[in-house]
Amino acid sequence: MSEQKKVEVKNLCKNYGDLEVLKNCTFDIKSGEFVCVVGPTGCGKTTFLNTLTCLIPPTSGEILIDGEPADPRKHNLSFVFQEPSAMPWLTVEKNIRFGMELKNWPEEEISQKTEEILSLMGLVRYRNSYPHELSTSTEQKVVIGRAFALKPDLLLMDEPYGQMDIKTRFYLEDEVIRLWKELGSTIVFITHNVEEACYLADRVLILSQKPASVKESLELDLPRPRDITSSKFIEYRTYVEAKIKWW
Repeated sequence: MSEQKKVEVKNLCKNYGDLEVLKNCTFDIKSGEFVCVVGPTGCGKTTFLNTLTCLIPPTSGEILIDGEPADPRKHNLSFVFQEPSAMPWLTVEKNIRFGMELKNWPEEEISQKTEEILSLMGLVRYRNSYPHELSTSTEQKVVIGRAFALKPDLLLMDEPYGQMDIKTRFYLEDEVIRLWKELGSTIVFITHNVEEACYLADRVLILSQKPASVKESLELDLPRPRDITSSKFIEYRTYVEAKIKWW
């Protein structure tokens, strides 16, 4: 993993009138790093993510990508949200192609990247299927593949497996790790599930109670693939759970 800073967040604050949701959030993310964000229920995790995506403007503070102010018109930001968001009128293949076509990539590059993603995600046999013909987990794979296809500067994921059973979650978590390793993306992943955070992340950012700030940045010294029954994994999980409960 590169030590180069991909994202720098400095004193990020977000207020809605008198309601202070984020307060002086400061952290860096290295290029190619997988960072999970956890915190108490209702602490402002989604506001935190939406501010990073520039979907909502911060009240104050800075978000820099490659040393420049984050700008969706310039930087390639991709999102995956909790509800599957494949476009129902497009086939799987056309969903994967959509963002690249929108950005006017050369056709040869679009075709090559589409085939790569279809293959990596195990979606080749579904290429001509529509979202309503797929299971929820397969549709979410399409959405994840579409996001990765754009080679984003930053991929932001907001509890993308929140509605799924444990077996499906683990399956999709492994798919994302495989894709992340293969493509070298930089990921910020919001989750309320501490075990998921410890399974996925290189580093976990622990948010405080509202107004949220980064209470701790925890590097996870765990080999991949991760064994959720190992004593070190359980030690990390227990530590993060305790930190979230403490305010």
